[in-house]
Amino acid sequence: MPRGEHAVLGLSANRAEPVALLEAGNAGRVSDLIPIRFGRMSASPFAFFRGSAALMAHDLAGTPVSGIFVQLCGDAHLSNFGVYATPERRLVFGVNDFDETLRGPWEWDVKRLAASLVVAARDVGMTARQGELAARAAARSYREHIATYATKGSLDVWYATVDVDSVLQLIRSIRTHARRTSARARHRDHLRALNKLTEPTGDTSRIRHDPPLLRRVDDQPAVLAQVGNLLSRYRISLPPERRVLLDRYRLADIAMKVVGVGSVGTHCWIGLLQGQGGDALFLQVKEARVSVLEAPLGGRPHRHQGRRVVEGQRLMQAFPDVFLGWTMASDSGREYYVRQLQDMKGSFNVVDMNADELAAYGALCAWTLARSHARSGNASAIAGYLGRSSVFDVALGRFACLYADQNEQDYGTLVDAIADGRVLALPEV
Repeated sequence: MPRGEHAVLGLSANRAEPVALLEAGNAGRVSDLIPIRFGRMSASPFAFFRGSAALMAHDLAGTPVSGIFVQLCGDAHLSNFGVYATPERRLVFGVNDFDETLRGPWEWDVKRLAASLVVAARDVGMTARQGELAARAAARSYREHIATYATKGSLDVWYATVDVDSVLQLIRSIRTHARRTSARARHRDHLRALNKLTEPTGDTSRIRHDPPLLRRVDDQPAVLAQVGNLLSRYRISLPPERRVLLDRYRLADIAMKVVGVGSVGTHCWIGLLQGQGGDALFLQVKEARVSVLEAPLGGRPHRHQGRRVVEGQRLMQAFPDVFLGWTMASDSGREYYVRQLQDMKGSFNVVDMNADELAAYGALCAWTLARSHARSGNASAIAGYLGRSSVFDVALGRFACLYADQNEQDYGTLVDAIADGRVLALPEV
């Protein structure tokens, strides 16, 4: 399959109607939160892009691929990358969202990233050319770094990281953004979460009630028992030494939390666990639904969606969360994964970037994407296919522009549906 054909979008003549496909994805969500999801998506074409991974997955099913599979992020837009802390408290950069992770063609992640760069560039008033150049820079970075990983041994690839110190040294144009993000991440620990999300009550703390985004469930004993049971079952998914660590905390409080854009309406809980001497830990129990890539790829469904997310993250991330695990509700059958709510995590603010900075940031995201793909796939095969020329880079830049055009049309369709009353949306929530 010629590399230049990656420029082809080739949408199907019987392409699903965008709003209908998005509404189909609402099945099983908390109904009164769905208007918040559409309200957030209606904020801008980029916000729409963030929430429409299912739509792009169906579109990608009609695009040409080389036939080389890796573990995909599944939703590799530029806002799903950021910094996080290793167990040694060193900051590294990488993919930080794995809700849609699945094994599939490596091109899909790279195309999602490239398209997001063009959509974001237009969103902040950059020219079409500047957006295309950012997408090309990402494609070139992916091609060059996958070639580098192809020359390394398997253990070297497995241990490789993209640490923040390297970013500061190698990418001058985003040093300021990297320093700001790192500084924020270092302060986003469990103590900050405790101060932000809780309020004192007597000698202890409880989660602050702040509907509709943060809801206490004190008046729902069945829900309290269910979430407590989820965390008890989750313990089994942890390695034995992590269970020892978890057992030093006791569950003190529970609340429902609205997160993200595409995830709004899924069942998501936060649990406040308290240890000795005021020590506290926040765990997020997030519903894991069938990946949006499942139907387009035609694969067999996973037996446990939470386990799919956890195992995909462990494959792609060098240092996954020490509390990462999975669980399932015994009554409803809903599947979840569990992680720390805040553990020195931070994201770059692309709104403040100029064209050169956006291109450099896109190249950084592509670098870490290449590292993740090299861990789970055949880096030599991908590198051999891409070669040393810029043919793929140019093709991907063109594809990204075409998809950004289509995204704007689909965004307009949603806005019209909201205006006509066919879709209920609550903006700015």
